[in-house]
Amino acid sequence: MEIITLKDVSKVYRTKEIETLALENVNLEIKEGEFVSIMGPSGCGKSTLLNIIGLLDSPTTGTVSILNTDTNSLGDSKMSSFRNTNIGFVFQSFHLIPSLNVTDNVALPLSYRHGLSASERKKKVEEVLSRLGLSHRMRHFPSQLSGGQCQRVAIARAIVGDPKIVLADEPTGNLDSKMGQEVMDILHQLNREDGRTIVMVTHNETQARMTDRILRFFDGRQVE
Repeated sequence: MEIITLKDVSKVYRTKEIETLALENVNLEIKEGEFVSIMGPSGCGKSTLLNIIGLLDSPTTGTVSILNTDTNSLGDSKMSSFRNTNIGFVFQSFHLIPSLNVTDNVALPLSYRHGLSASERKKKVEEVLSRLGLSHRMRHFPSQLSGGQCQRVAIARAIVGDPKIVLADEPTGNLDSKMGQEVMDILHQLNREDGRTIVMVTHNETQARMTDRILRFFDGRQVE
């Protein structure tokens, strides 16, 4: 079953002086449980595509369907709730909040969930941190962690709400090869054991070839 469907998606960024075509007539389908890589040179539209799939940005034209929901028809409030429930994000730069410890960083997505008690949130956070080998770092702050540990915290935050889709934008880009492989092992585990659909932007051909499928982009267009 297709979990992500884009039809005739284009994205244009406009300023007073210039118009930039970031994506042009993209059509793609990603099935539930797939691990898909997106590759291409810098500036080809990879991150724009990921942001549109993740409902962080909207297409100028075309339709985006996630979990059989036409996201174009969602208002801001419903869009935020849908994104929080169904999509987790992992970024190259971790995007952890420096003033919050590991526990509070991971708990952030749950703070927007209605109906979850404090004890339920605490249990979910502890479970995911234990799974990722971070139980001993729960009270530490991002500045006290290595890059690999920061990315594991970011992955914990991405999956604590049990989303069906995980979007990863260059998740190993700031890590050395050993730490990068650890992160890839975790993503593969989430895909194979949990059945999560993962879409990853990467420049790493070796890592991309370990996924189910590679989507290649050039100048905003999908190419073979």
